[in-house]
Amino acid sequence: MIDPRTLPDPFPIEPLVSPPDVDVVLPGSKSITNRALVCAALAEGHSVLRGALFADDTRAMLGVLDGLGISTRADEVTATIEVDGCGGHLPGTEAHVDANQSGTTARFAVPLAALGEVPVVVDAHPQMRGRPMGDQFAALRSMGVTITELGEPDRLPARITGPIDGAETSLPGDTSSQFITGLLLAGGASSMQVALTTEPISRPYIEMTGAVMRSFGAEVDDDGDRRWRVGGGYVGTDYRVEPDASAASYFLAAAAITGGRVRIDGLGRNALQGDVAFAEVLGEMGCRVDLGPDHVEVSGRASRGVEVDLSDISDTAPTLAVVAAFAESPTRVDGIGFIRDKESDRVAGPVTELRRAGVDAEEHDDGFVIRPAGLPNPATFATYDDHRMAMAFSLVGLVVAGVEISDPGCVAKTFPGFFQALDQLR
Repeated sequence: MIDPRTLPDPFPIEPLVSPPDVDVVLPGSKSITNRALVCAALAEGHSVLRGALFADDTRAMLGVLDGLGISTRADEVTATIEVDGCGGHLPGTEAHVDANQSGTTARFAVPLAALGEVPVVVDAHPQMRGRPMGDQFAALRSMGVTITELGEPDRLPARITGPIDGAETSLPGDTSSQFITGLLLAGGASSMQVALTTEPISRPYIEMTGAVMRSFGAEVDDDGDRRWRVGGGYVGTDYRVEPDASAASYFLAAAAITGGRVRIDGLGRNALQGDVAFAEVLGEMGCRVDLGPDHVEVSGRASRGVEVDLSDISDTAPTLAVVAAFAESPTRVDGIGFIRDKESDRVAGPVTELRRAGVDAEEHDDGFVIRPAGLPNPATFATYDDHRMAMAFSLVGLVVAGVEISDPGCVAKTFPGFFQALDQLR
């Protein structure tokens, strides 16, 4: 695999000669890989993760586990990770761990560190240091955990000193589902009740967490509203990671803007990942969608705009912005104000970049409106050190000649082989 950080900057995207008619093979899910790594680390016994993703975010999680004294062995050639679990009892050594730019790693590492009885410093890349942690810090403090910020209030780096001395906590649900997931993953090693004071955003990600936890033997009781009870402990498991549904969105979108056909096996209506529902949005825009139990196929153009709430599948918002620019009527996206605090402002960023290409686009507090009028113009797109912006706007270059992507190496965060995978469409 070519390291995307060695590619020319900006990186030119060559248009397709004809619409794709292909079955695309994708790497494993980042979200599932990082959840399974935490479950395996806390399990009693040995686990094997098969089809695991190897990218900056998952390497950050592996680094955290190694820093906490959990033994892992990774083989990128076979996409396999072996983990010797600690049985819910972290090795009692002080540690300094780095989540890098990974939101999942940061929000999972803090509750994980709180299970121990010795101080652990959790740090991160400056980009991640700027993202909020306050809701999760407050929830853990309510259960007796001492958290000392070493920089800005409610931000990393922070010193975490456990153990968790309580079985019940609450926090808002409308900031980040990662806060909730981190608490649930840690709570599965013993017993915890997590209640939300507001409606959760990205509920499918929380449901995914519960499904992975159950696969490792934990008990998860979801009352269907805003309360979860977890516990029972984890057991070592041989676990298969399904392909990444967020990554799939770019290839399904390629079919939608070209009128071609793309099929992905291993993802379908039985997938753990909610982002597979992006295919249904493309269906509303005029594509033909075949969503089977274990496959998804999109064909035909997304010719009409939609009004859609993407709060449950917010990672696909930049991708949908690009698809909307090739439609024949306006698209309005709502429910995604919270993604302004992701790796970049994913509301303002897509609007700015579409305007750079001559597309009429406008942001509002909770989303954006795209008013297409013919093809976008050639442009060199800024990516804001955000992998999802880079991957989404690369799609424009499949149709429009003269498109370049700045900082193509940022895709290494979750999909280092993205540009090679894009060549599958050729």
